[in-house]
Amino acid sequence: MRKPQDDLVFIDERGVAQPHGDHASTQMRARAGAYRLMPTPNHVVFMRYTGQDGRRDEEDGAIVRLAGEITHPGTMCDVIALIAQANWRGELTVRDGEHVRSIFIDSGNAVCATSDVDEERFGKIMYRFGAIDEFQLRHTLDKQKESGLRFGDMAVELGISNHSQVYHYLGKQAEEIVLASMQVSDGMFCFLDGFDDEAIPFHQSLNLNNLLMDGVTRMDEMRYFRQRVPSGDYVPERAEGRTEPPKEFRAVYEQIDGVLSVIELGRVLGLGEFQTTKQLFQLIQSKHVTMQKPRMRGGPLEVVETANAVLQQIHQEADSFGKGTILRNNLASFVDPTYEQLFSRAGPAEKGAFEAQRVVDNARALFAGANIERQLKELLYDYVSFALFTAGSLVRRSKDQGLSKQVEPLMSRLRPIG
Repeated sequence: MRKPQDDLVFIDERGVAQPHGDHASTQMRARAGAYRLMPTPNHVVFMRYTGQDGRRDEEDGAIVRLAGEITHPGTMCDVIALIAQANWRGELTVRDGEHVRSIFIDSGNAVCATSDVDEERFGKIMYRFGAIDEFQLRHTLDKQKESGLRFGDMAVELGISNHSQVYHYLGKQAEEIVLASMQVSDGMFCFLDGFDDEAIPFHQSLNLNNLLMDGVTRMDEMRYFRQRVPSGDYVPERAEGRTEPPKEFRAVYEQIDGVLSVIELGRVLGLGEFQTTKQLFQLIQSKHVTMQKPRMRGGPLEVVETANAVLQQIHQEADSFGKGTILRNNLASFVDPTYEQLFSRAGPAEKGAFEAQRVVDNARALFAGANIERQLKELLYDYVSFALFTAGSLVRRSKDQGLSKQVEPLMSRLRPIG
């Protein structure tokens, strides 16, 4: 787990800057060279590369037209709206400390978007929206590594997809990256003036104002939907004794078999998680559908996945009220050497979850000869309980609508016995 101190840089009374953490050191080494110190308020240090002449030349990199801190979900909505209204042309980069997203903007349109988030890569987007199955995804990725082709080109060459589908899902990928950028709760953005058309991998034309409306609606609605559909891993079931639902929901209703999760339904229907959740919420309201807890794989993995399900809800709640940074800092301070070993190279990810198999492997090394499942329950229950306590103190809600009540079914499965 990376701590906030890992990004610290100390400037001493002589003006010498020294990285305090390993991550800060890595970032500074990657930026070796001569930088110009730009005039800023006293609590801000802003430098840009110029080379030893100290002048801003074309080869020194794009001009920073706009930059700032991201402190809560939705910050980027205002930034994107400003850029769209001004008809600026350039690259908007959004960084949260772990991931980088870039949106290439021209005349109020997103013409391309890229991301290093695994779930936002092109192959994963096609998989999430049901254009390809898991075997096709893996097969294409394997062949892509051998050939060096882009995923879409490789899928066409293998006959798995066609050019029309690739173009469609490239647009879907760009849309998902823009919407995900709007939800970043802690980080930094920079708008760099201009870009080279030949340097971007594909060209689309997505109206930013329309994406802004979709993004704001999605954030508001998803917070509301999560009261009844806590996560995409939950499994919908048809309620007995009900007549057919309205026509607009029948496609979803007919695919519900008590086995497929929300995410899996989204793949089958080609709707994605959000649209599937939206329709399921309406079916729950009309009492045509009930939601069942996520299916787990049993044993230690089930313990970690249960903890992950709760942590994701806690982080989402804190982020939606602009308290995500405080929550993450408090959790980082809670972690002692035992937790550091348990979580080694396992996360947490941006939304609070850990890589389950890695945590289990760490636990087996840490507690060799002991009851791994019991040890995991004790440690993760305490960790999740602290996260829940912290989020509850940051986000005040009525007792009936409180986060504790929403996650209690999962907490009861995580709670140690004896």
